[in-house]
Amino acid sequence: MMRIREVIVVEGRYDQNTLSQVVDATIITLGGFQVFKDREKLEFLRRLAQKRGLIILTDSDGAGFQIRGFLKGALPKELVKQAYIPDIKGKERRKRTPGKEGKLGVEGMRPEVLLEALRRCGATFEGEGETQTPQDPITKADLFALGLTGGPDSAARRQALLAQLALPEHLNANGMLEALNLLYTREEFLQLAEQQGGHA
Repeated sequence: MMRIREVIVVEGRYDQNTLSQVVDATIITLGGFQVFKDREKLEFLRRLAQKRGLIILTDSDGAGFQIRGFLKGALPKELVKQAYIPDIKGKERRKRTPGKEGKLGVEGMRPEVLLEALRRCGATFEGEGETQTPQDPITKADLFALGLTGGPDSAARRQALLAQLALPEHLNANGMLEALNLLYTREEFLQLAEQQGGHA
């Protein structure tokens, strides 16, 4: 499976499921139009853009373009790549009727179509002309050692750390772990946790 460096942003979890079977990448869902009101998620996306770069991959219908247009205005243009799927008529297998415009969304695309869309937008396929030394990831054991999981006041500590690091407050322990690994090296995180009184 091809590994992509950038974080890919899709509309919903069915899109995420389809794409995760095609590429090895971090895929963030927007929850459709909810992103318009979700300042925390937008701020999170800005930070991911700074750190890894973003690829926006929405459906090719009007709603998809509305979401894409909103994100174009809200995120730094130079850090965002736009991946477009073609207009293909049809309906997804799980749906009883086609969407309003009768077009397949990201979840209905064949793997080769999605790969082509990602290549066209300039996605960075790791292992193609670049080598990266893998970093030690932040692990669940680290979170446990810092009292962020498994303890009576772990949830409160997580909330405090999420607030201090300006991360979305609704992240659960697994989501927080993923976000931390995207934004920080293990050393950076452990230093931050020490400063924030993670051991306190």
